[in-house]
Amino acid sequence: MEAESKIYDLVIVGAGAAGLTASVYASRYKLDHLIFGVEPGGQVNEIHSLENWPGIIAISGRDFIGNIVEQVNNFGVQIKGESISTIAKNDDGIFEVETGKDKYQAKAIIMAMGSSYKKMNIPGEKEFTGKGVSYCATCDAMFFRNKVVSVIGGGNSAVVVALELTDFASKVYLVYRGEKLKADPVWLDKLAVNPKIEVIRETNVIEIKGDIKVEKLILDKPLSDDKTFLVTDGVFIEIGSEPGVELARKLGVETDEQNFIKVDVNQSTNVAGVFAAGDITTGSNKFRQIITAAAEGALAANSVYKKSKL
Repeated sequence: MEAESKIYDLVIVGAGAAGLTASVYASRYKLDHLIFGVEPGGQVNEIHSLENWPGIIAISGRDFIGNIVEQVNNFGVQIKGESISTIAKNDDGIFEVETGKDKYQAKAIIMAMGSSYKKMNIPGEKEFTGKGVSYCATCDAMFFRNKVVSVIGGGNSAVVVALELTDFASKVYLVYRGEKLKADPVWLDKLAVNPKIEVIRETNVIEIKGDIKVEKLILDKPLSDDKTFLVTDGVFIEIGSEPGVELARKLGVETDEQNFIKVDVNQSTNVAGVFAAGDITTGSNKFRQIITAAAEGALAANSVYKKSKL
């Protein structure tokens, strides 16, 4: 493993909205830094139409991230497409960051690893992933043109995905375990007038079945026609996400009962020199939005800058 003798001011772990924004601000503060991210943008790339970023009426998630990546690169920073295996703090208070082939040193860390899709862990989910089970409508919606599909979930992501799927599918079932959907009013209004979508409430999917691909969903209660299953060609699981905090835990960073990294008002953690930003933190009242992730990234970079001046 090769090791650099150079000590950077900062290493940013994650190249989503939080990490990329942190890099932009770090460059403006003249902080010598590295940013790591295997897939810049992460889940933001899957947004069909981003319509709540101030000043932009609508833009695809991929184009939005592409613009920030260009901005990062314009400052002379290249995103390293490597996965970080470990981060440790040595006796001199310097962080040692290791990838599969290289080793780097930094005075501060910003953790912005984002989150991953929650799994239902029901029979058939793992077996049919890629064979009708999907967690990415932007990636897979076009494969279900003129077919029947189902969406599991009741929040913003589930409702937005259901609406997006109507551009391709002939019928969309939205299956939710609760009574009242938890999406924003703007999305609920669009849902209410879309004739392709049928909402099935207070119902759980307990199994996904099929032969070589998804064919039906087994339900925990009968529908109005007394059937306890839905015939469907595909199912999109949209039940939320969970933070990727394994690296943080190994470093001794504290998390709450839901595994989100605890941060102070300046995005600092309990480990001196470690800051966190975006969907993995307890910040911004846990309001999982691109705008709050970017704001936390900017604040974290500002905090690193202020710390460097002490």
